[in-house]
Amino acid sequence: MNIINRRPRRLRKNKNIRHLVSENSFDLTDLIQPIFIEEGIDEAIEIDALPGLYRISEKQISTDIEALYRLGIRYVMPFGISKRKDHCGSDTWSENGLLSRMIRAIKEACPDMVVIPDICFCEYTDHGHCGVVSDDQIDNDKTLANLAKQSVAAAKAGADILAPSAMMDGQTGAIRNALDEAGFAHVGIMAHSMKYASAFYGPFRTAVDCEIKGDRKTYQADPANSREAYVEASLDEQEGADILMVKPGMPYLDVVRQLRDVTHLPIAAYQVSGEYGMIKSAARAGILDERQTVTESILGFKRAGADIIVTYYAKQIAQWLNN
Repeated sequence: MNIINRRPRRLRKNKNIRHLVSENSFDLTDLIQPIFIEEGIDEAIEIDALPGLYRISEKQISTDIEALYRLGIRYVMPFGISKRKDHCGSDTWSENGLLSRMIRAIKEACPDMVVIPDICFCEYTDHGHCGVVSDDQIDNDKTLANLAKQSVAAAKAGADILAPSAMMDGQTGAIRNALDEAGFAHVGIMAHSMKYASAFYGPFRTAVDCEIKGDRKTYQADPANSREAYVEASLDEQEGADILMVKPGMPYLDVVRQLRDVTHLPIAAYQVSGEYGMIKSAARAGILDERQTVTESILGFKRAGADIIVTYYAKQIAQWLNN
């Protein structure tokens, strides 16, 4: 065959043909919107590190959730900014604690909204770590006991799926057992299977008022490692995870791809605060076209094999799609 007879451009010549042969696409059913809810405030406060995003008050939950639902958002991941921090994050397993209150408020405002709370302690501890600190170390097994209590409290409040992010060994199994024993076998687990000790979380820590003492390198994964993801994901799958997550997203698309090749479970990727902040800042500076850049980034997750994307851009994507 004459090489000139192969012309890939024939399938690019207009929009409709490009859509016909497009290999990947996404819609709002692929996206989860994180939200920040602060205890003890009356009005929304813009987050300087995350332009366009706000800490909302508890009394605003109904209004904001209903607005998201009207836009077509069906999945939210709430994060609490607590004023009741202590050494172990005990407010998270209180029936009247912030975590339980905000889950109940979301479900009361919109019963069909799927609520996927972060299950961790960093927003609720006075030291900023994701678990119990003993002798300057994170005590894995004491933290597991607390994660189990937190998870049952969240399930009782109405959570549909839990997203444990503490990166404690055995956390998925401990949570699954606790949920099942408490009568919540129907509540799913979106395991943070490979959560890296990343610089890309910086704006998030400002958003949730988390001042950490030390770092999380003893329990979050080394950014140099990719084979380790298979070990972590395999353990989560064996322990009863329903969805496996990679976090952050864009710097670790190779890890998403590797997991996609070895599991039949749904794969989630988290486009974290640093990724959002870079795109938003570049767009505001006129360096990048924001909508095109966001679209390209989400397609990159899908192309790598992600079924689900947690992104701070979900609401804005919904607004773009509705216009």
